[in-house]
Amino acid sequence: MLINNKSIAIVGGGPAGLTLARLLQLKNASVKVYERDVNQFARVQGSPLDMHEDSGLAAIRKAELLDEFKNTFRPGADKTLIMNDQAEILYSDHETKPEEDFGAEHFRPEIDRGPLRNMLLGSLHPGTVVWDSHFISMEPQGTGWLLHFKNGTSAYADLVIASDGANSKIRPYLTNNKPIYSGVVMLEGNVSKENSPHIDALIQGGKIMAFGNTKNILIGQKGNGDLGFYASFKAYENWPADSGLDFSDKAQLLQWFREKYSDWSEIWTELFENATTPFIPRLIYSMPLDQTWETMPNVTLIGDAAHVMPPFAGEGANMAMLDALELSEYLMDPQYTTLKEAIAAYEIKMRKRAAIATQESLENGERMHSEKALEAMLEFFNGHSEEQEEK
Repeated sequence: MLINNKSIAIVGGGPAGLTLARLLQLKNASVKVYERDVNQFARVQGSPLDMHEDSGLAAIRKAELLDEFKNTFRPGADKTLIMNDQAEILYSDHETKPEEDFGAEHFRPEIDRGPLRNMLLGSLHPGTVVWDSHFISMEPQGTGWLLHFKNGTSAYADLVIASDGANSKIRPYLTNNKPIYSGVVMLEGNVSKENSPHIDALIQGGKIMAFGNTKNILIGQKGNGDLGFYASFKAYENWPADSGLDFSDKAQLLQWFREKYSDWSEIWTELFENATTPFIPRLIYSMPLDQTWETMPNVTLIGDAAHVMPPFAGEGANMAMLDALELSEYLMDPQYTTLKEAIAAYEIKMRKRAAIATQESLENGERMHSEKALEAMLEFFNGHSEEQEEK
Protein backbone atom coordinates (compact mmCIF):
# COMPACT_ATOMS: atom_id res chain seq x y z
CA MET A 1 0.00 0.00 0.00
CA LEU A 2 1.02 3.61 -0.59
CA ILE A 3 0.81 4.30 3.13
CA ASN A 4 3.04 1.44 4.24
CA ASN A 5 5.79 2.80 6.47
CA LYS A 6 4.23 6.29 6.30
CA SER A 7 3.33 8.32 9.36
CA ILE A 8 -0.09 9.97 9.00
CA ALA A 9 -1.24 12.98 11.03
CA ILE A 10 -4.96 13.78 11.16
CA VAL A 11 -5.49 17.26 12.59
CA GLY A 12 -8.91 17.44 14.25
CA GLY A 13 -10.80 14.80 16.21
CA GLY A 14 -14.34 15.31 14.97
CA PRO A 15 -16.45 12.57 13.35
CA ALA A 16 -14.51 12.66 10.07
CA GLY A 17 -11.04 12.62 11.61
CA LEU A 18 -11.84 9.81 14.03
CA THR A 19 -13.62 7.78 11.35
CA LEU A 20 -10.62 8.10 9.06
CA ALA A 21 -8.24 7.05 11.85
CA ARG A 22 -10.35 3.95 12.51
CA LEU A 23 -10.47 2.99 8.82
CA LEU A 24 -6.72 3.45 8.42
CA GLN A 25 -5.94 1.46 11.55
CA LEU A 26 -8.03 -1.43 10.24
CA LYS A 27 -5.43 -1.56 7.44
CA ASN A 28 -2.53 -1.32 9.93
CA ALA A 29 -1.59 2.25 8.99
CA SER A 30 0.46 4.37 11.38
CA VAL A 31 -1.82 7.25 12.34
CA LYS A 32 -2.10 9.91 15.03
CA VAL A 33 -5.01 12.31 15.60
CA TYR A 34 -4.05 15.72 16.98
CA GLU A 35 -7.01 17.27 18.79
CA ARG A 36 -7.09 20.66 20.50
CA ASP A 37 -9.53 19.60 23.25
CA VAL A 38 -7.71 19.04 26.54
CA ASN A 39 -9.11 15.52 26.91
CA GLN A 40 -11.92 13.26 25.76
CA PHE A 41 -14.26 14.60 28.43
CA ALA A 42 -14.43 18.09 26.92
CA ARG A 43 -18.01 19.10 26.22
CA VAL A 44 -19.12 18.28 22.69
CA GLN A 45 -21.42 21.01 21.41
CA GLY A 46 -23.97 20.95 18.64
CA SER A 47 -27.23 19.32 17.69
CA PRO A 48 -27.70 15.57 17.16
CA LEU A 49 -26.63 14.16 13.79
CA ASP A 50 -28.75 12.07 11.45
CA MET A 51 -26.76 9.44 9.57
CA HIS A 52 -27.56 8.79 5.91
CA GLU A 53 -27.46 5.36 4.32
CA ASP A 54 -24.94 6.04 1.55
CA SER A 55 -22.56 8.28 3.51
CA GLY A 56 -22.42 8.39 7.31
CA LEU A 57 -23.80 4.88 7.76
CA ALA A 58 -21.66 3.54 4.91
CA ALA A 59 -18.57 4.80 6.76
CA ILE A 60 -19.77 3.28 10.04
CA ARG A 61 -20.30 -0.06 8.32
CA LYS A 62 -16.85 0.02 6.74
CA ALA A 63 -15.39 0.89 10.15
CA GLU A 64 -17.03 -2.30 11.52
CA LEU A 65 -18.98 -0.28 14.07
CA LEU A 66 -22.58 -0.77 12.94
CA ASP A 67 -23.50 -3.12 15.81
CA GLU A 68 -22.17 -0.64 18.35
CA PHE A 69 -23.95 2.20 16.54
CA LYS A 70 -27.23 0.28 16.81
CA ASN A 71 -26.76 0.23 20.57
CA THR A 72 -25.90 3.93 20.69
CA PHE A 73 -28.30 5.75 18.35
CA ARG A 74 -31.59 7.19 19.56
CA PRO A 75 -34.68 5.48 18.08
CA GLY A 76 -37.46 7.99 17.45
CA ALA A 77 -35.18 11.02 17.56
CA ASP A 78 -36.00 11.66 13.89
CA LYS A 79 -39.70 12.26 14.66
CA THR A 80 -40.64 15.72 13.39
CA LEU A 81 -43.16 18.45 14.08
CA ILE A 82 -43.64 21.38 11.70
CA MET A 83 -45.18 24.35 13.47
CA ASN A 84 -46.03 27.96 12.75
CA ASP A 85 -44.94 30.95 14.81
CA GLN A 86 -48.05 30.60 17.00
CA ALA A 87 -46.90 27.10 18.05
CA GLU A 88 -49.69 25.38 16.12
CA ILE A 89 -48.75 21.92 14.85
CA LEU A 90 -49.33 21.73 11.10
CA TYR A 91 -47.44 18.50 10.43
CA SER A 92 -46.55 15.58 12.68
CA ASP A 93 -45.20 12.14 11.91
CA HIS A 94 -45.23 11.01 15.55
CA GLU A 95 -48.10 8.59 14.91
CA THR A 96 -47.55 7.83 11.25
CA LYS A 97 -43.79 7.45 10.89
CA PRO A 98 -43.10 3.88 9.73
CA GLU A 99 -40.96 1.55 11.80
CA GLU A 100 -37.91 1.86 9.62
CA ASP A 101 -34.76 -0.13 10.02
CA PHE A 102 -31.18 -0.09 8.89
CA GLY A 103 -30.97 -0.49 5.13
CA ALA A 104 -34.28 1.29 4.49
CA GLU A 105 -33.85 4.06 1.92
CA HIS A 106 -35.18 6.93 4.03
CA PHE A 107 -34.05 5.72 7.46
CA ARG A 108 -31.84 8.39 9.03
CA PRO A 109 -31.02 7.27 12.58
CA GLU A 110 -29.97 10.07 14.91
CA ILE A 111 -27.10 10.05 17.35
CA ASP A 112 -25.80 12.68 19.75
CA ARG A 113 -22.36 14.03 18.98
CA GLY A 114 -20.90 12.95 22.31
CA PRO A 115 -21.85 9.26 22.05
CA LEU A 116 -20.73 9.21 18.40
CA ARG A 117 -17.35 10.60 19.39
CA ASN A 118 -17.04 8.13 22.27
CA MET A 119 -17.89 5.20 19.99
CA LEU A 120 -15.21 6.23 17.52
CA LEU A 121 -12.63 6.94 20.24
CA GLY A 122 -13.25 3.53 21.77
CA SER A 123 -12.47 1.85 18.44
CA LEU A 124 -8.97 3.35 18.17
CA HIS A 125 -5.69 1.98 19.47
CA PRO A 126 -4.68 3.44 22.85
CA GLY A 127 -2.68 6.64 22.41
CA THR A 128 -3.96 7.34 18.89
CA VAL A 129 -5.43 10.70 19.88
CA VAL A 130 -2.93 13.27 21.13
CA TRP A 131 -5.03 15.64 23.24
CA ASP A 132 -4.30 19.31 23.96
CA SER A 133 -2.72 19.62 20.51
CA HIS A 134 -3.94 22.93 19.09
CA PHE A 135 -2.39 23.20 15.62
CA ILE A 136 -0.51 26.45 14.97
CA SER A 137 1.60 25.92 11.85
CA MET A 138 3.66 23.44 9.86
CA GLU A 139 6.73 23.56 7.68
CA PRO A 140 8.11 21.21 5.02
CA GLN A 141 10.61 18.67 6.33
CA GLY A 142 12.01 16.06 3.97
CA THR A 143 9.08 14.63 2.03
CA GLY A 144 6.61 15.47 4.80
CA TRP A 145 5.74 18.14 7.34
CA LEU A 146 6.80 19.21 10.80
CA LEU A 147 3.69 20.27 12.71
CA HIS A 148 3.78 22.76 15.58
CA PHE A 149 1.22 23.00 18.36
CA LYS A 150 0.21 25.70 20.83
CA ASN A 151 1.49 23.68 23.80
CA GLY A 152 5.03 23.92 22.41
CA THR A 153 5.28 20.40 21.02
CA SER A 154 6.06 19.41 17.43
CA ALA A 155 5.51 16.24 15.42
CA TYR A 156 6.57 14.94 12.00
CA ALA A 157 4.22 13.30 9.49
CA ASP A 158 4.69 12.03 5.96
CA LEU A 159 1.04 12.81 5.20
CA VAL A 160 -1.13 15.48 6.88
CA ILE A 161 -4.92 15.30 6.64
CA ALA A 162 -6.78 18.42 7.69
CA SER A 163 -9.96 17.67 9.62
CA ASP A 164 -9.84 20.93 11.54
CA GLY A 165 -13.16 22.42 10.54
CA ALA A 166 -14.51 25.45 8.74
CA ASN A 167 -11.73 27.73 10.01
CA SER A 168 -9.03 25.25 9.05
CA LYS A 169 -5.49 26.46 9.64
CA ILE A 170 -4.18 23.85 7.22
CA ARG A 171 -6.39 24.79 4.25
CA PRO A 172 -4.19 27.83 3.36
CA TYR A 173 -1.25 25.48 2.73
CA LEU A 174 -3.28 24.07 -0.18
CA THR A 175 -5.55 26.84 -1.42
CA ASN A 176 -6.54 30.47 -0.94
CA ASN A 177 -10.23 29.56 -1.17
CA LYS A 178 -12.22 30.99 1.72
CA PRO A 179 -15.75 30.27 2.97
CA ILE A 180 -18.50 32.59 1.75
CA TYR A 181 -21.10 33.94 4.18
CA SER A 182 -24.59 32.63 3.39
CA GLY A 183 -26.51 35.48 5.02
CA VAL A 184 -27.91 33.34 7.84
CA VAL A 185 -27.14 33.43 11.57
CA MET A 186 -28.14 30.57 13.86
CA LEU A 187 -28.19 31.61 17.52
CA GLU A 188 -27.62 28.42 19.49
CA GLY A 189 -28.95 27.79 22.98
CA ASN A 190 -29.55 24.89 25.35
CA VAL A 191 -32.22 24.40 28.00
CA SER A 192 -33.13 21.47 30.25
CA LYS A 193 -36.48 19.79 29.69
CA GLU A 194 -37.48 20.65 33.27
CA ASN A 195 -37.05 24.32 32.45
CA SER A 196 -38.96 24.12 29.18
CA PRO A 197 -42.01 21.97 30.04
CA HIS A 198 -44.29 23.17 27.24
CA ILE A 199 -41.76 22.48 24.49
CA ASP A 200 -40.72 19.20 26.12
CA ALA A 201 -44.33 18.01 26.09
CA LEU A 202 -44.56 18.75 22.38
CA ILE A 203 -41.23 17.42 21.14
CA GLN A 204 -41.38 13.96 22.77
CA GLY A 205 -37.76 13.10 22.05
CA GLY A 206 -37.83 14.26 18.43
CA LYS A 207 -37.40 17.61 16.73
CA ILE A 208 -39.40 20.77 16.04
CA MET A 209 -39.12 23.10 13.07
CA ALA A 210 -41.09 26.33 13.43
CA PHE A 211 -41.38 28.95 10.67
CA GLY A 212 -42.74 32.47 10.55
CA ASN A 213 -41.96 35.77 8.82
CA THR A 214 -38.57 34.67 7.36
CA LYS A 215 -37.38 33.41 10.76
CA ASN A 216 -37.08 29.91 12.23
CA ILE A 217 -36.81 28.14 15.54
CA LEU A 218 -35.23 24.70 15.21
CA ILE A 219 -35.18 22.36 18.23
CA GLY A 220 -33.79 18.89 18.80
CA GLN A 221 -33.99 16.87 22.00
CA LYS A 222 -30.72 15.31 23.14
CA GLY A 223 -30.20 11.96 24.81
CA ASN A 224 -30.04 13.53 28.28
CA GLY A 225 -33.37 15.28 27.70
CA ASP A 226 -31.90 18.74 27.12
CA LEU A 227 -33.35 20.79 24.29
CA GLY A 228 -30.77 22.17 21.90
CA PHE A 229 -32.30 25.02 19.92
CA TYR A 230 -31.47 27.59 17.27
CA ALA A 231 -33.08 30.91 16.44
CA SER A 232 -32.25 31.09 12.74
CA PHE A 233 -32.61 34.31 10.74
CA LYS A 234 -31.12 36.47 8.00
CA ALA A 235 -28.53 39.02 9.13
CA TYR A 236 -25.39 40.69 7.87
CA GLU A 237 -22.01 39.14 8.61
CA ASN A 238 -20.95 41.50 11.40
CA TRP A 239 -24.23 41.14 13.29
CA PRO A 240 -22.78 39.38 16.39
CA ALA A 241 -20.27 42.18 16.98
CA ASP A 242 -22.52 45.04 15.94
CA SER A 243 -25.62 43.84 17.82
CA GLY A 244 -24.22 45.03 21.14
CA LEU A 245 -25.44 41.82 22.75
CA ASP A 246 -23.63 40.08 25.56
CA PHE A 247 -24.30 36.44 24.69
CA SER A 248 -23.74 35.47 28.34
CA ASP A 249 -26.50 37.81 29.51
CA LYS A 250 -29.74 35.80 29.56
CA ALA A 251 -31.97 38.80 30.30
CA GLN A 252 -30.49 40.73 27.40
CA LEU A 253 -30.97 37.81 25.01
CA LEU A 254 -34.55 37.34 26.18
CA GLN A 255 -35.28 40.99 25.45
CA TRP A 256 -33.64 40.64 22.03
CA PHE A 257 -35.75 37.57 21.26
CA ARG A 258 -38.98 39.29 22.25
CA GLU A 259 -38.16 42.17 19.91
CA LYS A 260 -36.79 40.11 16.99
CA TYR A 261 -39.56 37.49 17.23
CA SER A 262 -42.21 39.93 18.42
CA ASP A 263 -45.01 38.33 16.42
CA TRP A 264 -44.27 34.81 17.72
CA SER A 265 -46.23 33.07 20.47
CA GLU A 266 -45.13 33.56 24.07
CA ILE A 267 -44.64 29.78 24.33
CA TRP A 268 -41.26 30.06 22.62
CA THR A 269 -39.90 32.47 25.22
CA GLU A 270 -39.39 29.68 27.76
CA LEU A 271 -36.42 28.58 25.67
CA PHE A 272 -34.67 31.91 26.21
CA GLU A 273 -35.92 32.54 29.75
CA ASN A 274 -34.41 29.35 31.10
CA ALA A 275 -31.47 28.58 28.83
CA THR A 276 -27.98 28.00 30.08
CA THR A 277 -25.47 30.62 28.94
CA PRO A 278 -23.64 31.58 26.91
CA PHE A 279 -25.63 31.54 23.70
CA ILE A 280 -23.48 30.95 20.63
CA PRO A 281 -24.06 32.97 17.43
CA ARG A 282 -23.13 30.74 14.50
CA LEU A 283 -22.59 32.45 11.16
CA ILE A 284 -23.41 30.02 8.36
CA TYR A 285 -20.80 29.73 5.60
CA SER A 286 -20.13 27.57 2.56
CA MET A 287 -17.16 27.01 0.31
CA PRO A 288 -17.35 28.13 -3.36
CA LEU A 289 -19.18 25.59 -5.50
CA ASP A 290 -16.47 25.71 -8.18
CA GLN A 291 -13.45 25.54 -5.88
CA THR A 292 -10.33 23.75 -7.02
CA TRP A 293 -6.66 23.56 -6.10
CA GLU A 294 -3.49 21.84 -7.19
CA THR A 295 -3.08 18.50 -5.45
CA MET A 296 -0.10 18.06 -3.16
CA PRO A 297 1.48 14.67 -2.40
CA ASN A 298 1.56 15.07 1.37
CA VAL A 299 -1.48 17.07 2.53
CA THR A 300 -5.24 17.00 1.87
CA LEU A 301 -8.55 18.06 3.40
CA ILE A 302 -11.67 16.31 4.68
CA GLY A 303 -14.96 17.51 6.16
CA ASP A 304 -15.64 21.18 6.84
CA ALA A 305 -11.99 22.02 6.17
CA ALA A 306 -12.66 21.02 2.56
CA HIS A 307 -16.31 21.94 2.04
CA VAL A 308 -18.09 23.63 4.93
CA MET A 309 -21.77 23.95 4.04
CA PRO A 310 -25.01 25.13 5.68
CA PRO A 311 -26.77 22.55 7.88
CA PHE A 312 -30.08 22.77 6.04
CA ALA A 313 -29.85 19.42 4.23
CA GLY A 314 -28.26 17.42 7.04
CA GLU A 315 -25.31 16.64 4.78
CA GLY A 316 -22.31 18.21 6.53
CA ALA A 317 -21.31 15.40 8.89
CA ASN A 318 -22.39 12.76 6.39
CA MET A 319 -20.24 14.20 3.62
CA ALA A 320 -17.35 14.46 6.09
CA MET A 321 -17.60 10.81 7.07
CA LEU A 322 -17.90 9.83 3.41
CA ASP A 323 -14.68 11.81 2.82
CA ALA A 324 -13.03 9.62 5.43
CA LEU A 325 -14.34 6.45 3.81
CA GLU A 326 -13.36 7.41 0.27
CA LEU A 327 -9.95 8.83 1.17
CA SER A 328 -9.07 5.66 3.08
CA GLU A 329 -10.01 3.58 0.02
CA TYR A 330 -8.03 5.73 -2.41
CA LEU A 331 -4.95 5.58 -0.18
CA MET A 332 -5.15 1.79 -0.19
CA ASP A 333 -6.03 1.31 -3.86
CA PRO A 334 -3.23 -0.55 -5.69
CA GLN A 335 -4.06 1.12 -9.02
CA TYR A 336 -2.34 4.31 -7.83
CA THR A 337 1.45 4.37 -7.86
CA THR A 338 1.96 7.61 -5.92
CA LEU A 339 0.26 9.36 -3.03
CA LYS A 340 -0.31 12.39 -5.24
CA GLU A 341 -2.27 10.31 -7.77
CA ALA A 342 -4.44 8.77 -5.05
CA ILE A 343 -5.08 12.10 -3.34
CA ALA A 344 -5.89 13.79 -6.67
CA ALA A 345 -8.50 11.14 -7.48
CA TYR A 346 -10.05 11.55 -4.04
CA GLU A 347 -10.12 15.35 -4.23
CA ILE A 348 -11.74 15.45 -7.68
CA LYS A 349 -14.57 13.15 -6.59
CA MET A 350 -14.94 14.84 -3.19
CA ARG A 351 -15.23 18.35 -4.60
CA LYS A 352 -17.85 17.27 -7.14
CA ARG A 353 -20.22 15.60 -4.68
CA ALA A 354 -19.62 18.26 -2.01
CA ALA A 355 -20.64 20.97 -4.48
CA ILE A 356 -23.93 19.17 -5.11
CA ALA A 357 -24.62 18.82 -1.38
CA THR A 358 -23.65 22.45 -0.75
CA GLN A 359 -25.98 23.68 -3.49
CA GLU A 360 -28.86 21.70 -1.99
CA SER A 361 -28.05 23.08 1.47
CA LEU A 362 -27.94 26.67 0.19
CA GLU A 363 -31.26 26.27 -1.64
CA ASN A 364 -32.89 24.74 1.43
CA GLY A 365 -31.57 27.61 3.54
CA GLU A 366 -33.12 30.16 1.20
CA ARG A 367 -36.40 28.24 1.22
CA MET A 368 -36.45 27.99 5.02
CA HIS A 369 -35.89 31.73 5.47
CA SER A 370 -38.31 32.93 2.79
CA GLU A 371 -41.74 34.50 3.23
CA LYS A 372 -43.28 31.20 2.06
CA ALA A 373 -41.06 28.98 4.24
CA LEU A 374 -43.91 27.34 6.14
CA GLU A 375 -45.83 26.42 3.00
CA ALA A 376 -42.68 25.12 1.30
CA MET A 377 -41.68 22.92 4.23
CA LEU A 378 -45.19 21.53 4.65
CA GLU A 379 -45.25 20.64 0.97
CA PHE A 380 -41.88 18.91 1.29
CA PHE A 381 -42.73 16.88 4.38
CA ASN A 382 -46.23 15.94 3.22
CA GLY A 383 -44.79 14.79 -0.11
CA HIS A 384 -42.11 12.76 1.67
CA SER A 385 -44.77 11.09 3.85
CA GLU A 386 -46.89 10.16 0.82
CA GLU A 387 -43.84 8.66 -0.88
CA GLN A 388 -43.13 6.48 2.15
CA GLU A 389 -46.75 5.34 2.38
CA GLU A 390 -46.64 4.21 -1.27
CA LYS A 391 -43.59 2.09 -0.51
